[in-house]
Amino acid sequence: MRFADTLPESDLPKGVKDFLPLKAAKAEYLQQCLQRVYAAWGFRPVVTPQLEYLDVLERGLGEGLRERTFRFDDRQSGRLLAFPPDITPQIARIAATRMSGLPMPLRLSYSGRVLRHTEQQAGKDRDIFQSGVELIGLDGPEADAEMIAMAVEALAAVGAQEFTVDIGQVEFFRGVMSRSTLDQALADRVADAILRKDSSELLNMLANADLDDAAKEEILALPKLYGGREVLDRAAGVVRNDRSRRALDNLDQVLNVLDVYGVLDHVTLDLGELRGLNYHTGITFQGFMAGVGRTVCSGGRYNNLTAKYGSAAPATGFTFSLLQLLFALDKTLDTVVEPFCDLLIFSTGVNLKLAQELARTLRQRGYSVARDIIDRSRADALDYARQMNYRFMAVVAGRDQEVELISVRSESSEKLSWEQMKQIDLTAKSIL
Repeated sequence: MRFADTLPESDLPKGVKDFLPLKAAKAEYLQQCLQRVYAAWGFRPVVTPQLEYLDVLERGLGEGLRERTFRFDDRQSGRLLAFPPDITPQIARIAATRMSGLPMPLRLSYSGRVLRHTEQQAGKDRDIFQSGVELIGLDGPEADAEMIAMAVEALAAVGAQEFTVDIGQVEFFRGVMSRSTLDQALADRVADAILRKDSSELLNMLANADLDDAAKEEILALPKLYGGREVLDRAAGVVRNDRSRRALDNLDQVLNVLDVYGVLDHVTLDLGELRGLNYHTGITFQGFMAGVGRTVCSGGRYNNLTAKYGSAAPATGFTFSLLQLLFALDKTLDTVVEPFCDLLIFSTGVNLKLAQELARTLRQRGYSVARDIIDRSRADALDYARQMNYRFMAVVAGRDQEVELISVRSESSEKLSWEQMKQIDLTAKSIL
C-alpha cells in the first residue's frame, strides 16, 4: 500500500497545490532526468532568485507576462518587487550582467518555480515548475537544431513514448505580412485566425481587404503549411518575398542538422505557428505528447532579449513545464518511481544504542534507514512501515541475539546475526 495521495487538500489559493510524497518523488525524478540530458550537452546549472525588482524584471517581459506578474512593495528599499513569471528573462539578465565578461557561448540550465496571475475561472496553474536551458552567444541553424534535438532527447529520457516537436519560423510569417497593407487591428485578427488554423474565417477577413492576389494567396496558405519536410517545397511554391525564403532556407538547414542527430521522426513543421510572435526572432518549437492538450515544452530563438539588460547577444533555448510532464506521464512513472524507504528499525530491548548503532552503520552504507522511536507494539510498527512504504523492518533485541528482518510487503522474515545484519545487501533481498 502506498502513501495516500488522496488526503483532503488544505484551503489553498486557486492555481497552487501540495505535492505529497509520491507526486513529489515523480517530480524530482523528472527533474533529475532532464538535468542529466542538459549536463550531457554541456549545460551548467544556475539558480535564479524568487524575487526581483519589478523595473529590472520588466525589461525582459513581454506585455502578456507583465500583466500576469505578482508585485508588491518592498519595505526595505521602497521599490516594487515582483515574483518572476518566467525564468528566461532572469537568465538573460544574469548573462548580460554577471557573466558578461566570460567567453561566449554560455550554456546555462535551470529548474525553478515561477508565479503568474491567471483569470479567476481559467482553472490554470499559477505556481509553475520550469526546467530548461538557454544557449547564449550563438546564432545560426546548428544552435537552433541543438535545442530541438535536446528537447527530443529529454522527452525520450523522461519516458515519453508518443510525442512530436512542432517547428515554426516567425520570420516566414513576417515576410508574408510585410507585403500586405493591412492595418494593425486586422493584421492581429489575421494572425489569430492563422494560429487557430481557421481558413474559413481567414478567407472572410481577406475578402474585401486591399491586397493583391499574390499577397492573399500567401496569407491563405499559412494555416495549411503543416506536415513533414515536404512543407518547405509547398511553402517555396507560394511565397515570393525574400524574407520568407530566407526563413525557409534557415528551416532547411536546421532539418539537415536534425537528420544527423536522428530525431526527424519526431519533428513536424508548422509555418502557421505564431505563438511568441512578438518575442521570438526566428525558429520556434513546441513539444506535444499524445493525450495532453497543452504543450509540455516550448522554445525558440530570441535575439533581442539580452540587449534589454545592456549586452546584446543572440540566444535560443527552451523550457519544460514539469506539471504538464507529470500530468502526461503520471501512470508511466508508477512503474519507475516508488518512494520507498529501505528499512525501519524496531527495538524490543531496553538498550536503544544497538538500534541506533545499526541505523548509523547502514546509513553510512547508503541505505535510507529510520528508527521507530515511538513506543508501540511490533504489529503496530509493521503496520506503520507498510503505510509509509518501507521495504523492510528489522527487529533488534540485543547484540548477542539474532536480528529478525521482515519484508514489509509479504511479511516473510529471516533471522540474521548481528554482523550479518551490519553487512547486509538490502538491494539483493526480495520484498515480495
